[in-house]
This record gives sequence, structure tokens and C-alpha cells, in this order.
Amino acid sequence: MVLVAVARERSFTNAAAKLGVSQSALSQTIRQLEARLGIRLLTRTTRSVGLTEAGERLLRTVAPRLEEIDAELAAVSELREKPAGTIRITAGDHPAETILWPKLEKFLPNYPDIKVEVAIDNGLTDIVAERYDAGVRMGEQVARDMIAVRIGPDIRFAVVGAKSYLANRPRPRTPQDLLAHSCINQRLPTYGGLYAWEFERDGRELKVRVEGQLVFNGVFQVLKAAVSGFGLAYVPEDLALPHLAAGRLERLLEGWSPPWSGYHLYYPSRRQSSAAFGLLVEALRHRG
Repeated sequence: MVLVAVARERSFTNAAAKLGVSQSALSQTIRQLEARLGIRLLTRTTRSVGLTEAGERLLRTVAPRLEEIDAELAAVSELREKPAGTIRITAGDHPAETILWPKLEKFLPNYPDIKVEVAIDNGLTDIVAERYDAGVRMGEQVARDMIAVRIGPDIRFAVVGAKSYLANRPRPRTPQDLLAHSCINQRLPTYGGLYAWEFERDGRELKVRVEGQLVFNGVFQVLKAAVSGFGLAYVPEDLALPHLAAGRLERLLEGWSPPWSGYHLYYPSRRQSSAAFGLLVEALRHRG
């Protein structure tokens, strides 16, 4: 407020310089304020400028409030410079473990005021209805009205089985041969049933509904059961590789599993992006 500046500087010249306005503009503003209130606020002499009784009363009342406003404005500005807020994400167990968490582990320490909630759900959750800020799914599963940002490389699946399971059984040569094997199933809520194993070769696509003794709704349990010799499993290649390298598992039907578009972070196109959300998207973005 111009009155505060003049009272503190006791000079129109100094106050104008501090406010970055001309002395004539400052004088005009004070005259308009006094005219609107119908009372003189300043006493002017050739040497200095002082407050009248009315000016002092107004200053005592207004100045503390102006300081509070300045403090609040500074706090809001700090929030802009220091992003904050809670971001809710739904993701399947595999991307949450192998992509989201490794990147969040590096991102979050730099932004202590950003909170992230990750809900593990292997179904295709309606993120708008369930009030999530974003979801993580493979590229083919993302609806066209969503903005999709790739956060991981292409992904392949692998049919695997333990040496103990395969010891006295013939290796499957085609996907149809899986029907003669005990397979470990995964239940996906979106499909309302068991996941049909998907294959492709020479442009030919096949879906095989396998049977077995075990059903899980998480891929990590499927993998553990396969390692323990309870049957064949169809799991993301990256999860199987350490077990393949160690000889705990054997890979089958490799030529039938082409690469699929990797995991994407998706969110509604109409979502207004906050600074915190924008930073998180960039931190998750795949750079490979």
C-alpha cells in the first residue's frame, strides 16, 4: 500500500523509488485516497512527510493485515516453486514392482511434499469413476480418449516350467500342446475369468485357455508356483530371466511370444495437470 511506503520512508521521493513509480503518480494516488475517505492522511512540510492522527490510525489497522497478505502470497509462491500434493495411481503388480517403485524410489526424496498412493489392481480400473489421477497398463489396453505416456520398454511373455515338472513330460511344440499340461492360471477381474494365454506367430494369433491345479490373481505367485514345479506358467520375460539363468526354469514355445507395447501411464485428456503431477510424469517417462 502506498500509504505504508510513504509513512516508512517519510519522503515521497524515496517511497516512489522503492515502489518503482514516479513521484507524481504516487502523490496522485495519495490525493485520490484522501479524497475518497474525505480526510487528510499525511502532513507535508518542505523537509518531510508525516502521518495525521487519522493516517496513524489507518496505518495501525491496515499495516498488520498487509503483512499477513504478503506472507500468504509468499507461501503460495513457495508452493508453486515447491510442488506438493497427493497423486493416486492404480497399477498391476508387475509394473508396480518393476517400473513404478524403482523410479519412485529415486523421485520422491527430491520432493518431500509430494505424496504418491499406489493401488495394486490387475483389472482395468475406471480411473475417472474411482477417482485415480492415473493408471498403468500396457499400451494396447489404454483407451483412446486417454493421454498415454510410455514408462517402460516393450515387453515379452515367456512360457516356463521347472525341470522337476518337465522331467517325465514331453515339451509342448505348439500352444495347443499346452492343453495336455498342468498350467498355473491367473484370474483377471476385468475379463471376469481366467486369463487366456495369448500367442502369435507369422501373423497368426492364438488364445489358449489352459487348465491346472492352481489359480492366482497375482503374477508373482504364479511364478513362484512354477519354480516349485506345480506346472507351466506364462509370465513376463523379465521376471523369468533370473530363474532361467540359474537353471531353475526352462523356457518353452519361445517363437510364439512376440514383443508387446510396454507399460504406459495414462490419464484423462481433460485432467488439469498440477506441477507435482507434471514432475511425476516426467520422472516416470521411458527414456530408452
